[in-house]
Amino acid sequence: MILSALNVEYDALRHHLTDIETDHHPRGTRFEIGTVRGTSDRVVLGLVGTGNNSAAVLAERAIQHFSPGVLLFSGVAGAVWDLPLGDVVVATRVYAYHGATSEDDGTKARPRSWEIPHELHQIATHIARSGSWTSRLPLSAPKPTVHFGPIAAGEVVHNSRVSYDAIWVREHFNDAYAFEMEGAGVAQAGHLSGVSVGVVRGLSDRADGSKGSTNDRRWQPRAAGAAAAFAVQLASELSERSRSVTTPSEIPHQGKLKVTNVAHGPAGIQGVHIDRSVVIQNTPQLPQSASDLVAELRSLRAQLDNARATGAIDTDTLQAAHAEIDQAESALSAGGPDAKSRVVMSLKRLRGLAIDVVDVAANVAVLLTAAGALP
Repeated sequence: MILSALNVEYDALRHHLTDIETDHHPRGTRFEIGTVRGTSDRVVLGLVGTGNNSAAVLAERAIQHFSPGVLLFSGVAGAVWDLPLGDVVVATRVYAYHGATSEDDGTKARPRSWEIPHELHQIATHIARSGSWTSRLPLSAPKPTVHFGPIAAGEVVHNSRVSYDAIWVREHFNDAYAFEMEGAGVAQAGHLSGVSVGVVRGLSDRADGSKGSTNDRRWQPRAAGAAAAFAVQLASELSERSRSVTTPSEIPHQGKLKVTNVAHGPAGIQGVHIDRSVVIQNTPQLPQSASDLVAELRSLRAQLDNARATGAIDTDTLQAAHAEIDQAESALSAGGPDAKSRVVMSLKRLRGLAIDVVDVAANVAVLLTAAGALP
């Protein structure tokens, strides 16, 4: 899934898709789903408007509606330093730089920040190094450089290097490469939902007083196009990667659990039977009914509470995980034709939230298998 804020950014993304279909959210938001040109990869596009608040709300709506594995944000930004216009910045960290406290001796920064997931960073750097993404640019277009570094997301449009806000960012977030207005909202939505988030920005101005309608008409389409080309290539390779990785929850095998080794190198494991790279491993008896599943979900609550007590997860993650369990239990209690799909969606989101707690994530994987087997 790729979101953007402006129509020029959305159009640049849409240019790379074919076989586009419209998806209508019950609350009125419209998304488009298309196939990346030259591939079989399907990508969802959404327009969130400007500002972190709008981006957070609609990103959360998109996550709940589609349950994507990865959420990307593509758009334009102002350069904090003198980087060439049209270049691309991939955020290694997103700063919500407007967090602060005002005291007698001045304003003190109290920022929040979110880092790019390691695997997403690795894939993005590989794409940048290989240059594969530039094949999505027009033949006559210059080949931009891809930079990796922090991005500062706030609530103002920067068009000065001597304004209070510009000086504030340079003093407190001196390593930031670009200014923008949506990345923090999207990153927060991803964090609370257990979805990996990547932010890709094309530099359309230098935030130095030269921003204006004439320069915007020249540089915004070029910067948006560069960001879109990289983001679409990243989305395609992530889709390719997800197809090559099989998770335990998706492959039940005769009452046991069949695990395909997807490690990039040797892997050690104790199994009942090993056939090439496939391991058949004894597992607990899977829940056989909705009531059994509810009982296991209650056990998961206790595991999550223990993980919070030991510091393995934070309070926001715990609350989000409990909310997913609530939704799964509610769906199981209500029944109905869509109960199974609702339970599976909640458990997939829960798996993402619990990914750093190995025993909890493993139990969620088992419950996904059980939920998938429900009538």
